[in-house]
Amino acid sequence: MLVFPNAKINIGLNIVEKRPDGFHNIESCFYPVGWSDALEITLAETFSFHADGIAIPGNAEDNLCTKAYQMLRRDFQLTPVKIHLLKTVPIGAGLGGGSADAAFTIRALNQLFELNISIAEQEHYARQIGSDCAFFIRNKPVYCFEKGDQFDNIDVNIAGKWIVLVNPGIHISTVEAYSGVVAKRSAENLRTILREPIIEWRGRVRNDFEATLFKKYPLLEEVKEKLYSLGAEYAAMSGSGSTLFGIFGGEQNLKQHFPDFRLWQGFLK
Repeated sequence: MLVFPNAKINIGLNIVEKRPDGFHNIESCFYPVGWSDALEITLAETFSFHADGIAIPGNAEDNLCTKAYQMLRRDFQLTPVKIHLLKTVPIGAGLGGGSADAAFTIRALNQLFELNISIAEQEHYARQIGSDCAFFIRNKPVYCFEKGDQFDNIDVNIAGKWIVLVNPGIHISTVEAYSGVVAKRSAENLRTILREPIIEWRGRVRNDFEATLFKKYPLLEEVKEKLYSLGAEYAAMSGSGSTLFGIFGGEQNLKQHFPDFRLWQGFLK
């Protein structure tokens, strides 16, 4: 079985408050994008996990795909499988690539073994792996809240827009990103703003991580401003960085403007 775990962007990311369990409550719009890994799962005599492409830190036992398989194996009679991951979505980039790989593993195993696990149950399993992992089970635009693992419908009309994702190769851990954040509620309601035309979002739809990370890594702000100078209707950092994205009214080819960075561009669905 071959599937293609895709990345997501955060359109707006407000750090609302710190929770008693040490996590933070957030509010954001998660939106799927087409930058994808390739994940193949086949039946085998013994379990194995192998990855190519971008190097993934840690060993096979720690990979989120392996954890997803072992978690389902505890509850279902799964026979061994061989998992092969071609990693192309940057790591530590604010795109949820590892979470997507785990969620797509759950989805693929459910189909491969005909487990008949409901969508809600798949999300329950995914939440045990990571806060944003459950998003990739349904894999559609949502308003997310609490730890980023609770979802509601959202009215945001950007399908058909052209998006350019620019990853400058700066690895930012979640711990590093949150270390400079002061949690506070936004003055404006994110869901309300996102109903407005995209041209109205600039300066109002904010990512709270930008304030401190732009000071630490000025290159990030430079990329964001360059996207605006090239005609983006809206530009921001995704998640805890370091990927920046620009949304454009029509098709662009910006490879020549970012020759030293990883770049993906395509239409939004």
